[in-house]
Amino acid sequence: MNSQVNTQAKSSAANLCDELRVIVGNDYVLTDASSCLFYSQDVYRRGISVLAVAQPANIEELAALVACAVDGGYATVPRGGGMSYTGGYLAIQEDTVLIDMLRMDRVLEVNEEDMYVTVQCGCTWEKLYKTLQNTGFRTPFWGPLSGLKATVGGGLSQNSVFWGSGQYGSAADCVLSLDVVLADGSVLSTGSASQCNSSPFFRHYGPDLTGLFTCDTGALGFKATATLPLIPDLVAKEYLSFDFKHAASAIAAMSDVARHKLAMECFAFDPVLQSQRLKRQSLSADLTALVGVMKSSSSALVAIGAGAKVALAGRSFMDDVDFSVQFIVEDRNEAAAADRATDIRKFCSEHGGMEISNSIPMVTRANPFGPLNSMLGPEGERFLPIHGIFPHSRIQKAYLAVEDLFDRHRERSEKLGIRIGYLFTTVAANGFILEPVFFWPDEVDLIHVASVEAAHLAKLKGFPANPEARAMVAELRGELIELLTELGAVHTQIGKSYRYREGLRPAAWELVRSLKNILDPTCKINPGSLGLD
Repeated sequence: MNSQVNTQAKSSAANLCDELRVIVGNDYVLTDASSCLFYSQDVYRRGISVLAVAQPANIEELAALVACAVDGGYATVPRGGGMSYTGGYLAIQEDTVLIDMLRMDRVLEVNEEDMYVTVQCGCTWEKLYKTLQNTGFRTPFWGPLSGLKATVGGGLSQNSVFWGSGQYGSAADCVLSLDVVLADGSVLSTGSASQCNSSPFFRHYGPDLTGLFTCDTGALGFKATATLPLIPDLVAKEYLSFDFKHAASAIAAMSDVARHKLAMECFAFDPVLQSQRLKRQSLSADLTALVGVMKSSSSALVAIGAGAKVALAGRSFMDDVDFSVQFIVEDRNEAAAADRATDIRKFCSEHGGMEISNSIPMVTRANPFGPLNSMLGPEGERFLPIHGIFPHSRIQKAYLAVEDLFDRHRERSEKLGIRIGYLFTTVAANGFILEPVFFWPDEVDLIHVASVEAAHLAKLKGFPANPEARAMVAELRGELIELLTELGAVHTQIGKSYRYREGLRPAAWELVRSLKNILDPTCKINPGSLGLD
């Protein structure tokens, strides 16, 4: 009896794959074991191997794929650039169809009159950035550091932060309109585009439907196209770096700067993460960075000066630095940028900060979407960030509580070769991100081989499989996520990892669950994401 049922299921799956091929063509439905295995893992772990990977080229194909899979009773999940580490696109059900969005990568319209840009959601942030270069315009938020591979749709689903976040907030704060494919294959337009005779120039027309489909980690529908606002390029830039001897003073200075929205980007490293990042770099990377600094400068004279500063600083200036805080300032003219920099220096000085060479923010800004080699440690260690977003009033207490948790496990962690550092960053005026980062010796997976530069990967020492250290990291990760919930943290990139459901007030959860039931009554769109199943 079981054999007969299995045979019927396999036949049904084969029929489904044939139907998917009719929609997108034979070359764009992958069912071989190696492809299905590759698409069934994120940066942290593997999920259940998917049944098939389908790759649409446009919204019509995407809608047909979703309708076909859901009508057949199959779960279907979206995948952008694959840079998630919270299980956002990992399958939790057998025979799941994964929809790879990377063929939907076109920039559809740059409208300089109405000040918006529309893209297919498989477009990478790097491609959008390069398309807008030399137009005199940019989007307010313009991507995460992983923007070489990370997509606009993924960034909106995960609510990415970094480039532009200090003044303009997260990805979800900087989108006007979406075209979303729902579970039945219908297409919903949001914002002013929902008005039957209008265009996607404005976000708010009645209830904020655009906001409803951001930060959902793909649980409510498939983002097909996105329209983002344009702003004029800010041509004047200042770069500042400071050394703080204690985390508390670094955090306090960053909070002051954030509350006054002085920096476009504000980020900091603790000594452990700083050491890991410096070890990871190579001479060739330094030279590439130097070229980037010179290209990004506004004149030949400034370029030579900026490049010389980076070259002369080298890395020795970081030898005695404890908590390094970096600021990137942008404004409409040099006087305005300099005024912001003066205020930043004042706040940092008040909290005991010592100004140091500004090579790190200068090089980072000049090469915004560099290679993804940082997803491994300097010798090939595995890498895993976990984060919480706090108000300024709670960030100091949160940092101490997290440190206390790690202290309780430090002896055992160190014996297993597990190192823990911190990245700190701010989001607009009122968000402070605390991001502990784990490094541990373990074997790399297929996604690392595909994402890290081959030449860089070949230079790494590498490690054999280390299930004991991996289990310890999983244990620490679980305890940390529980602690962050207790401390009142919120999160971007919720995926299937953070305790979203458990941390919500009942009325909020009931509303989210009811929306899921309306939009996806059979729960076939990325089941498990946001705790919805």
